[in-house]
Order: sequence, then structure tokens, then C-alpha cells
Amino acid sequence: SGMNESHLSEFSFERRFDDRGAMEWMQNHWSKSFVFSALYAVLVFGGQRYMKLRPKMDLRLPLVLWSLSLAVFRSRGSIVGALRTGAYMVHVLRSSGFRRSVCDQSFYYGPVSKFWAYAFVLSKAPELGDTAFVVLRKQRLLFLHWYHHITVLLYSWYSYKDMVAGGGWFMTMNYAVHALMYSYYAARAAGLRVPRPFAVLITSAQIAQMSMGLAVSALVYRWMQPGGGGGCPSRLDNITWAALMYLSYLLLFSNFFYHAYLRRPPKTTKTD
Repeated sequence: SGMNESHLSEFSFERRFDDRGAMEWMQNHWSKSFVFSALYAVLVFGGQRYMKLRPKMDLRLPLVLWSLSLAVFRSRGSIVGALRTGAYMVHVLRSSGFRRSVCDQSFYYGPVSKFWAYAFVLSKAPELGDTAFVVLRKQRLLFLHWYHHITVLLYSWYSYKDMVAGGGWFMTMNYAVHALMYSYYAARAAGLRVPRPFAVLITSAQIAQMSMGLAVSALVYRWMQPGGGGGCPSRLDNITWAALMYLSYLLLFSNFFYHAYLRRPPKTTKTD
């Protein structure tokens, strides 16, 4: 990618990662994300109907194991992912500037980042498993929860195969926010009482992420026009989906923030 990357040190597994093979697989199989999403919807809503007349499940052991996987693999993976993709983005910003960090496709095949880009999009499929516990334990299933899981999976698989501009920002921000989020879940799973400001910080970081996602989408649109300098590889349909997705997340997370942290609860109910 014409950048001076000599001082970006790679782990051997990052260097050996076959980005061509990964890209080929995704171009041939990205539409499977629709199959996963459809199965997910059937299991989630079918599961809710099934559970309606049955007692909620305790699932103590599976939940502990799942929480451990969040704590060990996903929080550590997100932290490492955030550090590695962050290092790459900082490198691009310092060597080539902000516009290049948005428009350059090297995030998908460059040193350090190529492994983490693919790990990111693949991880969106197993993450659907989060919802099983909500359904089987008969907890309240927020629209935000299942809508977010489905749309992130569809959009990230759809975008990876085309190596669209903005991907580096989208994935790095998501890794960083997930590093915070899974660390919070890990602490909760370990039985620690996490101070309320930390939860507020996570939702605030999510709102900032969605705002930046919208801004990056707008810049990609502007910079892909011939009059805007061109050279920002994307397509109008992708930018439209990205903008709609980020706008909907921004509204949903802002609404969640208001109800969780700002609105005074009614006196009679005990709040969790």
C-alpha cells in the first residue's frame, strides 16, 4: 500500500494470515449471513413463544461458562483487537493523514490489521449466541439487542467482501467499545459490583461511536464523488445502509441512555 510500514511490528500469525483466501471465502459465502440471521430470528422469537408457558431456566453452569468465554476470550480478544487495529490506524493517521485513514483499503490487507479485520467480521456470527440466555432465562429482550446483532452481522459481511472505505474506522471503534463492554460483563460475571459511572461511560462511548460512524459515512460519500476528489472506494448502496444503520443505532442507544440513566424511575418499583 505504498506506506512505510517497516516500523509496524507484526506477530507471526498476523504476517502469515492469508487475506486473499479470507476475502475469497467471504465473497463466495457472505450471503450465508442472511441464513444465520433468519435462523437466529426463528430461534429467538420461537424460543420466546416456547418459553411463555414454561418456567424460566436457571442455566447457572452454562451461563458461568458463557460469561467466562466473554471474560477471557472476548474481552481479551477485543482488547488485543482494539490495540492492534488502533496501532494500525494511528500509523496511517500519522503517516498519511485523516482522509487516507478513511479512504484507504489497506486495512483489509495491510500488516497487523488484515487478521483482525477478518476476525472481527467472523466473530459477529457466534455473538448471536448471547441472546439464547436472554430467551431461556425469560429476561426482557430489548429490540436494540436483537436488531443490533442481526444488522451488525449482515453489514460487516456485506462490507468486508467489497473492502469499502471507512471499514478501518468502523471496526477499530467497535473493537474499542467491545473491549470496555466485555470487561464490564466479565467483572459483573465475577460478582464484582461495578460503579455506575462505568456503565454510563460504556453507553456514552457507544453513542460517540455511532456519531462518528455517521460522520465517516458522510465523508466517504463526499470523497467518493468526482468533485470531492474521488478515490474513496465505496458504493452508494453501501453508504446508504451504513448511514441508516448508524442513525438507527444512535437513536436507540440515546433512547436507552435516557431511560437507563436520566429518567427518574417510578417510586413504587424497585429498579435493577
